[in-house]
Amino acid sequence: MKSRFYLLPLALLAAPAAAHATTYMSVEQAQALMFPGEALKPDPRALTDAQVAAIRKDSGESPLSRELKAWRAADGGWFILDQVVGKHEFITFALALDSAGAVRSVEILDYRESYGGQVREAAWRSQFVGKRHGAALKLGQDVKNISGATLSSKHVADGVRRLLSTYALVLAPSVH
Repeated sequence: MKSRFYLLPLALLAAPAAAHATTYMSVEQAQALMFPGEALKPDPRALTDAQVAAIRKDSGESPLSRELKAWRAADGGWFILDQVVGKHEFITFALALDSAGAVRSVEILDYRESYGGQVREAAWRSQFVGKRHGAALKLGQDVKNISGATLSSKHVADGVRRLLSTYALVLAPSVH
């Protein structure tokens, strides 16, 4: 009979840790933060096979979805909503580009991993500001790694590079 009481605590120790999901802001809140006082007009795109292939070739990363969630800012910039996989779960992030295609800011909207949320820290995200299409954004070289958040750091950097390619190949040509 005593052994049953010992099994329960051991079973609890063996149970997998629950995923930790945090929503930091909504899409609307991110838009207001990244483009204060500016009107954003939805401009979604359905990526073609050719565009997906071109983005993959240019950035080294494939889009996770063929639905490009983009909004055009009144000042000529772009707000793009996207996701990357952290270690196991999706990280939802937004990229704000100025009218010339340079990064204005990066915001993390949702983070679902149990650790590694340091990618949300402003100092880490600020290293993307001013980057343009063609920037390597390689972890450990162009982008600082965060100990304990290596995969999240790498995947957010890869996602920013992929969206810069997407801007250059899909969004920028439609502006002219």
